[in-house]
Amino acid sequence: MKVSVKILLLILCALTILIALVGTVNYRGLHAPLNLIEPTNFEVNRGDNLGLIAAALAQENILPVHHLIFKYYGVLTRSRGAIKAGEYELVPGINSIELMVLFRSGKVKQRQITFPEGWTFVQWLQLLGQRHDIKQTIATRNPRDIMKLLGNPRMHPEGQFSPDTYHYAKNETDLNILQWAMRQQQKVLQQEWSARTVGAALEDIDDALILASIVEKESGYGPDRELVARVFLNRLAKGIRLQSDPTTIYGIGEGFDGNLNRRDLKEDQPYNTYVIKGLPPTPICMPGLAAIRATLRAAPGDVMYFVAKGDGRSQFSVTLKEHNEAVRHYQLGERAANYRSSPD
Repeated sequence: MKVSVKILLLILCALTILIALVGTVNYRGLHAPLNLIEPTNFEVNRGDNLGLIAAALAQENILPVHHLIFKYYGVLTRSRGAIKAGEYELVPGINSIELMVLFRSGKVKQRQITFPEGWTFVQWLQLLGQRHDIKQTIATRNPRDIMKLLGNPRMHPEGQFSPDTYHYAKNETDLNILQWAMRQQQKVLQQEWSARTVGAALEDIDDALILASIVEKESGYGPDRELVARVFLNRLAKGIRLQSDPTTIYGIGEGFDGNLNRRDLKEDQPYNTYVIKGLPPTPICMPGLAAIRATLRAAPGDVMYFVAKGDGRSQFSVTLKEHNEAVRHYQLGERAANYRSSPD
């Protein structure tokens, strides 16, 4: 009997030591860095359980421990939260415990898309359509239908989206990204309209957006924008045609071959500001914050004309005589004779 007790005690002692050793090995394994030498993307699919996730991690040789240890650790700590679906970026140095914390945090990898100032709605749609990590829901829809889905069926899309960099998770929809950009543009417009210094020069916020889009296309040099805006505001106030090339080109559309000729300037179309008086019916691009702010806080002055200097800047003039001299100075030969890239 005594021998049996001793044997039983020895067995229990051995089991205790074995359990302790296994626990130590597993503890060290859970704290060991993942098998990563560079950042790696890993996607937890909606509906995946711990077993599937652990097996997928093992298949990619990411775990430094057996995948069942990772699974059971997740089961034992499930009171700390559920694992959330999404794409995660795993970085070298984190361990299995930290990986479990990451999966439970829902801090999925953020991707980004940038829309430059001055792009048109067509260009926005083209860029969205090229991104394979964005869920395509509007690729076959026309602009009117898209605006209807965005809750503004009577709104022309041009100018209504804020040029910026937007962050999103994998499989975000193209429509949601447009929704964010539209809300951002509305916010910018309201803020800048409230802080405007141009008084009653512009009737409403829609006119401000139209003019800002013209300013955006007419000058890429920041310090000139407020004077460019003043030129157009002065011409509007005096009933003088804006004579802006970018508006005319926008009206020509896909038929524009890169050369604006005299026939184009005489064409009777709603965006040809060499023919129509006042503003065109809609914006001609997506103006950024700088162009909107410059338009609504235009510099004071009597300037009525501007001409490109060739280095990105513009020369401004009050009288037609001054403007013609500036054209001759900065635009040589035949180019000067046909020059039409700023009001005259």
